[in-house]
Amino acid sequence: MMLALKNVMMVVVESLINKFEEDRMCNKELDSKTKKECQSGYYTDNCSDSDSSFNQSYTFMNQEQLQLLAERLDPIQPKEVRQEALQTLCSAPPSDILNSESWPNLRKHLTMSLSDPDATFSEKILRFYAKTFSSSPFNMTREVYTSLAKHLELYFLSGEYYLPISAGLDVSNTDINRLLKKVRLLNEYQKEAPSFWIRHPEKYMEEIVECTLSLLSVKCEPGPLASPEFLSPVYFLALLDIKAVWFKKWTHAYYSRTVVLRLLEKKYKSLINAAVQQCLDYFEFCKSAVDRTSRVGVFSQQRCSDKQKFAYTGPELQYIYFVHSLCLLGRLLIYKQGRNLFPVQLKNRKDRISLTDLLVLFTQLIYYSPSYPKTALTVHTDNYSPASLVIEILQVFCDQTGCAAECLYTDAVIDALLHPIQNLLSGTEMCINCLETTLIHVADILARIAAVEDGLSLLLYGGNENSAKEDNPTAVHVIVEFTKKLLHDDVSLLSGSERLPVVKGAFIFVCRQMYRTCEGLQVLFPYGLHESIAEAWKKTSLLSERIPTPVTGANSPSSISQESKNVSLSEETLLDALLNFSATPKGLFLLHSTGAMNDCVTFMFSSISKRKQISECEEFGNGVIVTQMATTPTGAVALQSSGFIKALVTELWALLECGKDDVRITQPRSTPVDPIDQSCQKSFLSLINLLTYPAVFELLSKQDMPNKPVYSLREIPTDIIDIIDRLIILNSEAKIHSLFSYEQSHIFGLRLLNVLCCELNTLLLLETQYKVSQVLLTAQEENVIEASKGPGDFIIDGLSIERNHVLVRINLIGGPQERILPLRVLDKGSDPYPWPMFSSFPLPKCYLSKIPRKADFRQDNDLDKLLSLLKNPDKQSGWAENCRKQFCKVMKAKPDIISGMILAELIEKFVSHLSESPLDCYFSTEDYKATDANVKNESLSSVQQLGVEMTVRYGKYLNLLKEHAENELSLVLMNCEKFLKQQQTTVVSSLCCLQGAYAGYDWFASSVFLIMSGDREKTLTFLQQFSRLLISAFLWLPRLHISMHLPITTVESGIHPVYFCSAHYVEMLLKAELPLVFSAFHMSGFTPSQICLQWITQCFWNYMDWSEICHYIATCIFLGPDYQIYMCIAVFRHLQQDILKHTEAQDLQVFLKEEALHGFRVSDYLEYMESLEPIYRPVLLKDMRNIRVQTA
Repeated sequence: MMLALKNVMMVVVESLINKFEEDRMCNKELDSKTKKECQSGYYTDNCSDSDSSFNQSYTFMNQEQLQLLAERLDPIQPKEVRQEALQTLCSAPPSDILNSESWPNLRKHLTMSLSDPDATFSEKILRFYAKTFSSSPFNMTREVYTSLAKHLELYFLSGEYYLPISAGLDVSNTDINRLLKKVRLLNEYQKEAPSFWIRHPEKYMEEIVECTLSLLSVKCEPGPLASPEFLSPVYFLALLDIKAVWFKKWTHAYYSRTVVLRLLEKKYKSLINAAVQQCLDYFEFCKSAVDRTSRVGVFSQQRCSDKQKFAYTGPELQYIYFVHSLCLLGRLLIYKQGRNLFPVQLKNRKDRISLTDLLVLFTQLIYYSPSYPKTALTVHTDNYSPASLVIEILQVFCDQTGCAAECLYTDAVIDALLHPIQNLLSGTEMCINCLETTLIHVADILARIAAVEDGLSLLLYGGNENSAKEDNPTAVHVIVEFTKKLLHDDVSLLSGSERLPVVKGAFIFVCRQMYRTCEGLQVLFPYGLHESIAEAWKKTSLLSERIPTPVTGANSPSSISQESKNVSLSEETLLDALLNFSATPKGLFLLHSTGAMNDCVTFMFSSISKRKQISECEEFGNGVIVTQMATTPTGAVALQSSGFIKALVTELWALLECGKDDVRITQPRSTPVDPIDQSCQKSFLSLINLLTYPAVFELLSKQDMPNKPVYSLREIPTDIIDIIDRLIILNSEAKIHSLFSYEQSHIFGLRLLNVLCCELNTLLLLETQYKVSQVLLTAQEENVIEASKGPGDFIIDGLSIERNHVLVRINLIGGPQERILPLRVLDKGSDPYPWPMFSSFPLPKCYLSKIPRKADFRQDNDLDKLLSLLKNPDKQSGWAENCRKQFCKVMKAKPDIISGMILAELIEKFVSHLSESPLDCYFSTEDYKATDANVKNESLSSVQQLGVEMTVRYGKYLNLLKEHAENELSLVLMNCEKFLKQQQTTVVSSLCCLQGAYAGYDWFASSVFLIMSGDREKTLTFLQQFSRLLISAFLWLPRLHISMHLPITTVESGIHPVYFCSAHYVEMLLKAELPLVFSAFHMSGFTPSQICLQWITQCFWNYMDWSEICHYIATCIFLGPDYQIYMCIAVFRHLQQDILKHTEAQDLQVFLKEEALHGFRVSDYLEYMESLEPIYRPVLLKDMRNIRVQTA
């Protein structure tokens, strides 16, 4: 076997030797051909590092041969000897050469030989370098790179060859061509090195970085009298890598970036200075040039040509270096350490150039840079135009939080951006090239700034506290005024421009980024921008109706079609702008005043149907807008008429039961394991967002249940009443048999019902109209095991457990410690479901907590002092404030004292004294004497009667009411309705909520009735006095139902001030005080305003224990209406961790509506609420007082 192996190896070696001899002969022939090719063309790429490794042969050499080779490459050797040695070197494997002991001498000789006048000789060295770069590891190639960089540095420092910039550059020149090839090889390696230098010691990478920066820092200075404007290495690098890609790659990773920026700071800051100087020089040149197009734009326009270019003029070289410098600085400023290099000191300037100065310079380049022909703009020009480059850089800055804060969020930069706009507003003449393009660029950056919290604050309020007091207008003022001028077509320089609609859209979008936030709308509200946009939309809408329909054979149908498209696009832009007002409660109120609500919702539904992409700045925008819409009656009606609700219901049914007949099913669905399958979760949450009480009342009021005798299996629901009929109230065999997935679908309906009934007004409506409780009790009664004797046991399954939970929830009122809700899961063990089920009332007592008896805290010094103040009021102005301070003191020290009769006495006396003071009275009311005769012929609605029953049941549980309380409370409510009717106006509206009395139940009046322990006289007296105070508008919602105290536009909207005022400011404060919570709401598509409106409407019933409800009412009465807002913020602060957790679980809406406020005590957060008062009270109280004159 060994003999056979030996014979094979001998044959192989002999074959290799023969092949080696053949390759040597071939190499000689190839070498001669290469010489001829070098002489025939200047752009033959002989130094590419991308040569194929195929068809190459290698000479394997030992150390002695390499030593001899190094000696023969010594520049003192004859030319023939060196050429032969170089030929041998190119045939040897680069790794052998770089690892040899002779490499230091070889590198020295090769570096010197690169300057050899014989072009062929230096070409071969470059080929060797290129092959080394492509086939050797980094630790070896770094030495070759540093060798080449050192050679170039010595070349530029030697004074051998000076190239004046003004003379231009002819790349067809042999010497220039050789120099460019060397720089190109260097640049190619620069771009590739970052991909593998992290795997090697940092000193290797640092060596490459330092020799590169050293080379680029070289300045050619031939003599003391000579001009410094000579071509330095950086010009050649810029010519080959105009956008400084090498620097981008070097600074991309932290590993190399720290080294680059450290060396720039310590040793090579001159490179940064030179780049800044070049940008300054170019800007001055642009500003001073008379004929900008011909002098500055020459380079860029010529670059658009497809013809090969062999010569560059001086201005073109300067422009190339400018672009390189601009891109380098743009990359440098992204990083904190790069920004720390500023300010810089330039030789020809006294003042140092700060970071802000540089950004102002960049910004000014947008409108001082040259313009280009329209034909050129569509080709390659934009890639290198100063405006496009600057915009690209500023866009990157906007996306980097730290960078944007330091670079862009300054008054100087914003002023520079707004400079052309201010000139247009003031009528000042200004030479701006491509005005429309400039304005679009400026608007793009402003919109990106406004999309970030800090940037928005800068635009709204300025960068310093005194900015608002100065004569200079704020940025928001300039932007809004200019946008209004655009909308009114009042900018003469833009009249007739083809791109005017684009400019309008760009600036409307900037405003939109501001007014879709609460704080932005607060600032923009006085400008009446919504009216201007609505007016422009109406004009555009009329114009679109006048455009003739293209007819076959008519003249220029294409022009008519294009005009139609432009008008349609403008109309959509304006509708979208109006729609985004509804992102906030007050904005939605303003949208209603424009009369464009229905059109906006139709447009939104059309956009969603077409699956249009929404802006990056507003990923969750549509969900928030729908939720805000659904919180108001007008919004709910608009959603219904647009087809949105029908589409939502149809999509839900397709996911839950079945889709259309033409939907092809290729595989069976998986069996759901959760109560609500993941595929239906989104639809479930959308329904919860939609079905607020205002929406439910408009959609279901006086609607009968279909209860058809037969339901087709393919009969798809199209409305909310159908969902209730088919999924919730399954009171017939026909409904049950019509469902493919009966249990799963019914559980979905019961879960939905459970959430809906958390809103007490919705519960009363569903119970009175559809007898929900009775339907569920009947279903429970039928779900039993038949027994021979006595009642059978309940069957414990998913449906019975869900029904039991819903029945307990809707029939018990109480806070977290006052009622016990059965769980909806089974326990492990012998008794999986310990909760008793029932099929008739009353409920088992185990669901009611025992109310602990409270000790008598009557004897307390602080309380006695407060009572003394109330009994003996001092008519001086400080009396009310003293009472408030004393109330806070008692609340913080012993909050449990403020309860029962003491609480009743406190609020009764405090309100009585305030109602006698003209300064404290906000509403003027007529005297009303409550008697039985006044309401003898009156009766309560079924909703109110059921509300009375629930209130009395709760009051008796709390030991606050006695027998006959139902009659007393009914008289209170009827008298209140009669009393408030005197202050109501007549309104003609199609909204159900405006047809007659207040749509819901009066939870505040019921709360006062319980506080007064069922005393009808005290309750009515208190409510009459209370109705004069401003706080009554926000605590007592029926107080302002179609009230004459409100503007008629507000009344017609059906939107209560609690929504567009209190809930609006809850969102504004939440964003400022609890940004994480606000973001969680935004991400979930839910709004704080919706849940707050629900809490406030029912006075936190079912969410707080009775004692905390009393403290909530007392706090708002004593401390002011703005404490209602602070209370909601305190609740969100208490729930912060839960909110974040449930946002992640994607069930935030369900959590907030179903769960009580466990562990929340008003007294624990009173100090926090007091800390909010000095910050926000001036703004909040001012707006709350303006509800009477709220104009839209």
